[in-house]
Amino acid sequence: MKKKEVALIVIMVGIIVFCLKYWSYLVSNSVALLSDALESVVNILASVMMLFSILISEKPPDETHNYGHQKIEDISSGLEGIFIIAAALLIINTAIGRLFESAGLLELNLAIGISIIATFLNAGISVLLMRTAKHNESVALEGDAKHLLSDVISTVGVWIGLLIAQVTSWQFMDSFLAFIVSAIILKMGIGLVLRSTKRLMDHSCPDEEQVIEEVLSKYQTKVIEFHDLKTRKQGSRILAEVHLTVEDSMSVRKAHDIIDEIENELEKISPNIVLTIHIDPESEMRL
Repeated sequence: MKKKEVALIVIMVGIIVFCLKYWSYLVSNSVALLSDALESVVNILASVMMLFSILISEKPPDETHNYGHQKIEDISSGLEGIFIIAAALLIINTAIGRLFESAGLLELNLAIGISIIATFLNAGISVLLMRTAKHNESVALEGDAKHLLSDVISTVGVWIGLLIAQVTSWQFMDSFLAFIVSAIILKMGIGLVLRSTKRLMDHSCPDEEQVIEEVLSKYQTKVIEFHDLKTRKQGSRILAEVHLTVEDSMSVRKAHDIIDEIENELEKISPNIVLTIHIDPESEMRL
């Protein structure tokens, strides 16, 4: 399934999930379930942003963006993290207000039942997103998949806590759970911001560097050595560059053929790696 099709499905299911979770809040008067519903609003906004970033990232390189537009996925991931942090702060504010109110919990059994349906939908979409992300090597889809998975985990925690509150009549558990959910959401948001910032700062890619080094090591009989290997991530692509040292007497034709061999073999192993090779003459090593 294409990334755009998956993104549209996620948005539509996200709206359904929000309606179900907000309904569960209305029948229960639980601030913990309200916090869960508010997180679904963030999920919808994040999914819309994900779709927008996918549409932009798929544009071909042009005169102003010679390397393409895939960095937009990292920007989208960072903004999604900011939205998540804002939602967590809103939940904390709501939970603090409820601590000083004597609002009783209502139909918890019905509310949890509705929430379970919504959560199963979220879990299914999370699995679909993760599979599509791996197939397309999409940072935006992977981030949204993990986001929804965290939502599922925090919702299960809310169910457990509300059942405890129902059995023990500890009404403070409702606000307490809201604080726990907001802490999980806050951590997730900060993590997304940090990871996207790391990618935007062109952090190196050790795993891909190892793959490149393994391929280059097979050509030790044709070249003298390689050095200055550099990598950085751009959306689903890894941009890399390396210097190859060859004999001074080697012809341009032969050096070009070696480069073609390396690039073809690397493409078979990791098609997402775009390697640029610079040739150095052996005499430069003695300088």
